[in-house]
Amino acid sequence: MIETSIYENYKIEFNDKYQTDDDAYYFIFNEKRELYLDKNKNLPLQKPDFEINFSLYIGKFLNYDCFVANTNQTGNFYDLREIYEIRRDLYLIASRAVLINDWFISHQYCGRCGTKTVVDDKDMMMRCPQCQQVHYPRIAPAIIVAIRKDNKLLMAKHSYHNSDRYALIAGFVEPGETIEEAVTRETAEEVGIKVKNINYLKSQSWPFPNSLMLAFEAEYESGEITVDDDEIVDAKWFKTSDIKNYPTDISISSWLIENVINNNK
Repeated sequence: MIETSIYENYKIEFNDKYQTDDDAYYFIFNEKRELYLDKNKNLPLQKPDFEINFSLYIGKFLNYDCFVANTNQTGNFYDLREIYEIRRDLYLIASRAVLINDWFISHQYCGRCGTKTVVDDKDMMMRCPQCQQVHYPRIAPAIIVAIRKDNKLLMAKHSYHNSDRYALIAGFVEPGETIEEAVTRETAEEVGIKVKNINYLKSQSWPFPNSLMLAFEAEYESGEITVDDDEIVDAKWFKTSDIKNYPTDISISSWLIENVINNNK
């Protein structure tokens, strides 16, 4: 997991009308949310000869203007997980850029009345000129929790994974509940146990597609593991010495697991 801040090399700004003829970075995404890199796997510092659906100024990266753009064309496009392995500071800005790309595409028309929306003059939001409904970029908060019992960690096997990998308990926050309540509810729903001493640790932007992951640790309180055989097909307690971490550290889940292992040495 990247520990540096997105703002170390980036200044946040937004303007849907600003353009420049000077060198500038272009985050160009295709319909698969993949990012274009040149033949040397670098982000282009000049606008490629693409047909662009739109271009939005989103701030300054390494002191250059940067834009997010969208195209239907083909070329050297890379999944964001590949970008992470190629260049991690680039991944940080790309994860912001792709969310802006998604937002602009998805809110061309008002979801309340169907009117064509316009970009607000002040904020980064789409506004409906008819009913005045506003549409901000969508970010879905989700919790992920490392549940400890003595020197063991609870991990579950999810039905949607195409492997035998076990992972931490996670889920989206429901309307009206706190993030701590989401930890309690998701744990009870997925594995049937109660937890205590819930402690928030850190967060991570997770653009797959639009989450904010909120990482917790908690302690086992009571109950027996019971899975629903739908979303969760198995769950069990692992000794820290038996835990196999993920092949990549892109996710905050990897950090959580390492944190438990290091605290039990």
